[in-house]
Amino acid sequence: MEFLSQMWSFLGLLTVLQNVLPSQLLRLLHSLWQSLQDALTPYSYFDVPEFNGSFAVEPNDLYRHVLLYLHSSLLDGGHHPNPSTRLILSRPRNSPQLSLSVAPNHAVEDQYEGHRLLWAHNVDTVQDSLEERRWFSLRAPKRFSRSGLLLPYLSHVSGSAADFEHLSRDRRLYTNVSSATGCGGGGCWASVPFRHPATFETLALEPVLKSRLLADLSAFAAGRDFYSRVGRAWKRGYLLHGPPGCGKSSLVAAMANHLRYDVFDLELTKVSGNSELRSLLIQTTNRSIIVIEDIDCSLNLTADRAAKEATSSRARRLTRSRHHREETDGSEDDDDGTSQRVTLSGLLNFTDGLWSCCGEERIIVFTTNHKDGVDPALLRSGRMDVHLRLGACGPHAFRELVRSYLGVEDHGLIAVAESCIRSGGALTPAEIGEVLLRNRGDADAAISEAVAEMQARALACGGNVKGSSDGGEGDSEMDEREQPESPGGSWEMVTAASGGLF
Repeated sequence: MEFLSQMWSFLGLLTVLQNVLPSQLLRLLHSLWQSLQDALTPYSYFDVPEFNGSFAVEPNDLYRHVLLYLHSSLLDGGHHPNPSTRLILSRPRNSPQLSLSVAPNHAVEDQYEGHRLLWAHNVDTVQDSLEERRWFSLRAPKRFSRSGLLLPYLSHVSGSAADFEHLSRDRRLYTNVSSATGCGGGGCWASVPFRHPATFETLALEPVLKSRLLADLSAFAAGRDFYSRVGRAWKRGYLLHGPPGCGKSSLVAAMANHLRYDVFDLELTKVSGNSELRSLLIQTTNRSIIVIEDIDCSLNLTADRAAKEATSSRARRLTRSRHHREETDGSEDDDDGTSQRVTLSGLLNFTDGLWSCCGEERIIVFTTNHKDGVDPALLRSGRMDVHLRLGACGPHAFRELVRSYLGVEDHGLIAVAESCIRSGGALTPAEIGEVLLRNRGDADAAISEAVAEMQARALACGGNVKGSSDGGEGDSEMDEREQPESPGGSWEMVTAASGGLF
């Protein structure tokens, strides 16, 4: 009772002093009291408001980073909230991701470089308003900030938040829309959610080829500092070539799923000219894969340059002899046809010109069924850095397909199938996949049918070779073009010094 009476006496004295003492003196006493508290407490406090400034207009990116950082850490178990800490659970519509966040006016602990930190999520209602003011408050030991760890820690928070945002966001598949459909005079992109099921676990690739590709992709994705140090644009080019059905499109989807990149499927026949192509490039996002499928068939960019030079003088003579007729009858067609199309020079600038540096972390992929039909200028180092040949199924790829489609690890006919593959009867992954899918309920029937088709392919290949010696050269050449090159695949990297392949 004596203690309570003394406390009330002290509070009464404070009330009297507050009414008697000048306001300037009260502010001075309050400042001295705050300084005393700051000197005695072992902690420093840092506030991260939701908005910058007093008008609450400009969002504070650091607030969003802290929110994402705590969310990801709580999901991963990196943060261990106290039993009294209240958390908020939610799930957005049509999303498999669970959202976990700190409730208002609760705190969660963190650890960094051996220091114990505390993040408090504060929410306060603005006076005479229904609006809420939100901010995070970081409590850190004073030696934490004195040792220069605050800025590295905040960089760690922002980096972890960016990685989590990249991994959790919905990815998109884009396709270009012709300028004639109303894109303001230039091309634009239309998109749908990208949900392709292909992954490197489901692809039937030879182990060495798969491991090299995964290592190359991982090195590229982690190469920000390297590309900046050597002064190169952060991009990489891949040429995927091989017969139809060998899995070029599925490999692009697996690359996008592995890196979690958006995909921009560029249809060159819809692009009116080089300026529109450049406009489309500017609109692509960072961390994306730009795909041009069947590059040898998209546009007339693959004409043989030697043939062009041999016929140039004859073409000039013909042009001069028909000069007047071209002016009266064909000038408008030339303006609409020749000048308003994508040229080889425009496509080269798209891949490695100055405008190709307008973004970061981009992969450009060309696909083709016939590599020889692609202009050599598109294939040199700096444009297509890696040439990846995808062929028919090799023995390992066939086993992978059987395991994926049928759930069978071993079968008596697999050895027969491998013998057929070595004898020239290899099928593409699409052909084998169709057979296995059609008979997925009966593993014996599926493998037997696949082996039968391989044997027929091997016999047909041998018959064609034999027939060519009997004078059937034309049929033999046609059948040879339709055959896959060789089972499996190969990795070809263009060297900057010689332009060769190894």
